[in-house]
Amino acid sequence: MGIFSKTCEYAMRAMFYIAQRSQEGHRSGIKEIAEHIDSPEHFLAKILQKLSKEGIVQSAKGPNGGFYLDAKSLNRPLADIVTTFEGEQIFTGCGMGLSYCSEENPCPLHNDFKEVRNKITRMLVDTTIGQFNHELIKGQLKLNK
Repeated sequence: MGIFSKTCEYAMRAMFYIAQRSQEGHRSGIKEIAEHIDSPEHFLAKILQKLSKEGIVQSAKGPNGGFYLDAKSLNRPLADIVTTFEGEQIFTGCGMGLSYCSEENPCPLHNDFKEVRNKITRMLVDTTIGQFNHELIKGQLKLNK
């Protein structure tokens, strides 16, 4: 069980795969990406379309086309991907989903959840899309189940 939606999970795995392949000088098609991250192609196509529209991933058409990341995108924080699919609420929301929860009106989980949420936020802001390329290329990290 992850903390992100299935869409966001596929988006992160796809971006890590594309980052790794970009580092190796390759562009990747949807079929290839879907196969390596265990994602349905049609679903992945919609995810990549949204990421492309947001400028997080680049694409090229033609025989040598596919998805890739430029140097700027490789250095973008994971928070950009998460925000695209989960919105800002994941960084500020209540652990119990209550709309009134705040410092002035805390829910029972407020203080403990705030600590966890802040650590997750820091991780997503401080971790770049291309940060794991070396370990992925060496096979030390996996992107599929």
